[in-house]
Amino acid sequence: MKVKEIQMTKQLTFIMAIVCGISIASLYYIQPLEGLVAKEIGVDVAKIGLAPTLSQMGYALGLLFIVPLGDIFERKKLIMTMLSIVAVVLFITGSTSNYLLLMILMLLIGLSSIVPQLILPFAGQLAKPEERGSVLGIVTGGLLIGILLSRTFSGLVGDAFGWRVVYFAGVALALILIVLVWFMFPRNTPISQMSYGELMKSLPHLFMTQRVVRESAFNGFFAFGAFSIFWSTLIFYMESPAYNLGSKEVGYFGLVGVIGSAASVLMGRVADKKGARFGVGIGSFIAMLSFLVLWIFGSSITGLVVGLTLLDFGTSTTQVSNQSRIQSLGDENRSRNNTIYMFSFFVGGASGSLLGSFAWQLAGWTGVCLLGMIYGLIAIIGHHIIYKPVSK
Repeated sequence: MKVKEIQMTKQLTFIMAIVCGISIASLYYIQPLEGLVAKEIGVDVAKIGLAPTLSQMGYALGLLFIVPLGDIFERKKLIMTMLSIVAVVLFITGSTSNYLLLMILMLLIGLSSIVPQLILPFAGQLAKPEERGSVLGIVTGGLLIGILLSRTFSGLVGDAFGWRVVYFAGVALALILIVLVWFMFPRNTPISQMSYGELMKSLPHLFMTQRVVRESAFNGFFAFGAFSIFWSTLIFYMESPAYNLGSKEVGYFGLVGVIGSAASVLMGRVADKKGARFGVGIGSFIAMLSFLVLWIFGSSITGLVVGLTLLDFGTSTTQVSNQSRIQSLGDENRSRNNTIYMFSFFVGGASGSLLGSFAWQLAGWTGVCLLGMIYGLIAIIGHHIIYKPVSK
């Protein structure tokens, strides 16, 4: 059955959102569990601190070397294959007490957690052009909510039952997703007949010849960078004398962030009506504004909640709008265009995490908020000046 004969139903859209949210969560399980893991396997917490970095590195490698395969392989089979690998890796992770093996597994978790980046181009391909923004808004909302709730789930389950139970629960969830994909996802016929080598060599060419890809990659870099600046430093602020709270409370903030991320559904509809480029501009401005709110009012819980909600709303809006633009470029290069965009998105997030930590050390919460505003301002300058409007 050819993909163009398949209709994108509301049910399939929500199922894709669920699969995205649950599958990305495994990438972030380790963050609230570092202390528990370090204590049980008998290593210093600083050594376990390498685990999230290795997971992110694995994710970057997966983006570059696995996601492009979506253009030449049947996406349903590829998604099920990656979920099967995730299940095996999570099971071994929950069973090991060897530090070196655990670090290797962290890399493999990242490498195999790229399932959402296979689903997003699939959703964009199946959706009708006039509904693409709305569909991608729902699917992207599932992805972002999964990222936010993963820390809450991991922290609470780990605290109550131990860190290994988190990974064994992840195995069960991955197996459920495999069954869900098997019965609910349609099959598609790959359009491109390129070899893997040709596929990889084409990435620079696609970047250089498609303005929309370059523009979205630039914006995504700074949008997710600003998002990561906040989330990588929030624990430091919460543990400071300003609040004297801990990681459990940070996990609860993930629940608050869901409110902003849920707005991606609304912004997807706006992108369908007013154009995705409009959504990028609105989202970039809101993200920058959020750091002004966090700077002025962040010393109160209410101020933090409002600022976080605005930040997640802005980030969700830019992500949905950028994805809508990327996925409107045609069928043949969908996965590779998504690879380019998401790789830049991820690198921007890594830069935000790194510079955010430096900003905290140098100037505390003020430094963090100023850095976030700088990232937001660069995104706005890129949107309105570096890449002047030429199309929606």
